[in-house]
Amino acid sequence: MANHVDAIVIGAGFSGIYMTYKLREEGFTVKTLEKAAGVGGVWFLARYPGARCDSDSIYYNYIFSEELYKKWSWSSRFAAQDEILSYLNFVADELDVKKEMQFNKEVKSAIWDEDQTKWLVTTAQGEVFTATYLISGVGCLSTSSIPNFQGRESFKGESYHTGNWPHTPVDLKGKRVGVIGTGSSGVQSIPVIAEEAKEVYVFQRTPQYSVPTRNRQFTEEEIAQFKEAFLDAREIMLNSPSGLPIPRSTRSVVDTPEEERIVILEDAWEKGGMILNNAFYDIVIDPKSNELVSEFLRGKIREKVKKSDVVEHLLPYYYYSTKRPILDTNYHDTYNQDHVTLVNLRQQPIECITENGIQTTEKEYPLDIIVFATGYDAMTGTLLKLDIRGHNGVSLQEKWEKGAKVETYLGLGLAGFPNFFTITGPQSPSVLTNVPTAIEQHVEWISDCLNYLREHNVKTIEPTVEAEIQWSKQCTEIANGTLFTKTESWYTGSNIDGKSRDFLIYLNGLDNYRQLCNEVAEHGYKGYQLQYEEIKA
Repeated sequence: MANHVDAIVIGAGFSGIYMTYKLREEGFTVKTLEKAAGVGGVWFLARYPGARCDSDSIYYNYIFSEELYKKWSWSSRFAAQDEILSYLNFVADELDVKKEMQFNKEVKSAIWDEDQTKWLVTTAQGEVFTATYLISGVGCLSTSSIPNFQGRESFKGESYHTGNWPHTPVDLKGKRVGVIGTGSSGVQSIPVIAEEAKEVYVFQRTPQYSVPTRNRQFTEEEIAQFKEAFLDAREIMLNSPSGLPIPRSTRSVVDTPEEERIVILEDAWEKGGMILNNAFYDIVIDPKSNELVSEFLRGKIREKVKKSDVVEHLLPYYYYSTKRPILDTNYHDTYNQDHVTLVNLRQQPIECITENGIQTTEKEYPLDIIVFATGYDAMTGTLLKLDIRGHNGVSLQEKWEKGAKVETYLGLGLAGFPNFFTITGPQSPSVLTNVPTAIEQHVEWISDCLNYLREHNVKTIEPTVEAEIQWSKQCTEIANGTLFTKTESWYTGSNIDGKSRDFLIYLNGLDNYRQLCNEVAEHGYKGYQLQYEEIKA
């Protein structure tokens, strides 16, 4: 069949690029389907003002190839969206994978054909492709979410979601702009929007902790040093819990004398980035430890915000780091500007969106532009949109039906869905690691698995129900031993109405996870059921 390949990969971001390359190099035929017009995944879509990575850029890249690493030079410590997108195009061109990719091809359904033991994949254009293996590279944060605000369609001005920003510049000059949401994209975009807009209204439900990026341009000497140190950095990244060259801390916040603790926190604050988040091992385990760090960060907000009637509304009181840790550039300072107004939605919730702006329980705010920085249907949202059906036509929606517990095996596969793999899927380390490093581990494990199946004449592979139950139980038990499950966040799905509350991230670190995955493979894919080809006489 002209449209049959060994593997279909969904998505052409970090995951899809490397998966496509790896399979092709191993001799598999592969077709990658991407709904956007080019490579990049979330970095193709999330072009909002201030968008940038929150891992140091020198680590926010592929590390499987020293040659590839040394051909690219990042301009600054935390690269902006346009530079990351340029990097991904550079990699796709260097690896020559675009010829295996089809763009503007949105997958609408993927159905397992029991008789042919193949996946039937249909696009929005009605094209049908078949493949022995189906691999999801759709990512954890690729489905934008906007709450169902009454009257949203009636607004006569412009409106945008940060996760699906226009490719042409949005003119903010002289405009009244309302930003709903103060998660990572809100915190990144608000200071930049305030540089141009006439008036900015920030509609905040939950105030956020944030740590400064301390972003800066790299010198030529630094770039040369990074490239020289590649092999050492790579070794540390591959064996670290975070996928970053940050060692696992052995210090406890509460057990560290106050004077020493403050020195450590101040040093981490001045260095910026994710250093503070990793300064102590018990920040997300011990409530007392967490409160000491949280109060330190609240103190920084009090120092920055000069308006006494505003600062108290900006102080967060959830457990620090149990929502996505946020890095910022001048976020809290922005509220010192006279044209920036904070609207506390705890005190005056949004009633509706009107033709002219946003109506809260207290007043109407007239606006020219509304920016929805309202986040994503994370972890499972995009997978559930794809209409994936396994044995007996059972859909992923039915397997994870509303209110039911999400279960996977290793975040890599699903019982009832043969020859289906998920890169950084639910219950893998994914978003609580340096994501490109986590992606590489998954891609290489999947590639090795497909080689094993080919070499051993295995027709189908899928997790057992028992293995799925045990893995999900293990992930839940680990999470319940932390403060993560005590906070409402997109980590737990609480930002989406009607979504079941599950913490879908493996928390014992990428290093331990890598070891567990290797052990599964070394024991003939323990926890999977393999169906072998019939050997004809």
